[in-house]
Amino acid sequence: MTSGNPLETVDGGPIALSMKRGNRLEDAIGRQVRIYRVQLSMTIADLARQSGLSPGMLSKIENGQTSPSLTTLQLLAGALNVPVTALFRKYEQDREASFVQAGKGLVIDRRGTGTGHQYHLLGHSVGDRSMRVEPYLIVISEASDVFPLFQHEGVEFIYMLEGEMMYRHGSHVYTLNMGDSLYFDSDAPHGPEDLNRLPIRFLSFIVEPNSDS
Repeated sequence: MTSGNPLETVDGGPIALSMKRGNRLEDAIGRQVRIYRVQLSMTIADLARQSGLSPGMLSKIENGQTSPSLTTLQLLAGALNVPVTALFRKYEQDREASFVQAGKGLVIDRRGTGTGHQYHLLGHSVGDRSMRVEPYLIVISEASDVFPLFQHEGVEFIYMLEGEMMYRHGSHVYTLNMGDSLYFDSDAPHGPEDLNRLPIRFLSFIVEPNSDS
C-alpha cells in the first residue's frame, strides 16, 4: 500500500502534474499563449523565431510550468500581435455553477401551467452572457384539450424521462417515448399535441440570445 497523496504516485501522469501545479496565473497565461498561437497557425518553432525565446521556454510557458517575466510577456505579446493584458484574460475570470437539489427546482408559471403542466426551472445561465440557457423539468400529470404552442428565438433540446406524447414542431409531429430526444429550431411553433400515456416527464433545454447582453 502506498502512503501519502495517491496522486503523487502517478509517474509523470497528467493528473498528477496538473494537481501539483496549482498556480492559476501561470496556467491562465499558458492557455492564452497557446490559443493565440494556434489562431495564427503558428508552431512553437514559429513563435520562438518571432519572439526570440527558446522552444523549450515556450513549451514550459504554455504548460504553466514557469512564471514568465514582464519582458518575456512583452516579447510574446509582440510576436502574437496582442496587448500584454490579453495574456491575462482568463485569469480571475468567474467560473460559476448553478446547483439545484432534487425536488427544489423553481416552479415557473408559463402558458399551460393551469392545465396540468408544471415547469421546474433547474438552473440559471452561467458563463457566456450573450446566450441564455434555461433548463426545465416539465411534468404533465393531467389530460387536457389545451396544448400551448411556443415560439421563440434560439434552439431547444428535449429528452423524455417518462410517458408518451405526440410533440409538434412546425408541420411535423413526433412520437416521443422514454429515452427519446428532439433537438430543434425553436423559432417554429412547437409543443405537445397528444398525451398518449400519463404522467409525462421530460427535460427541456432552451438556448436563446440574451437580449439584455
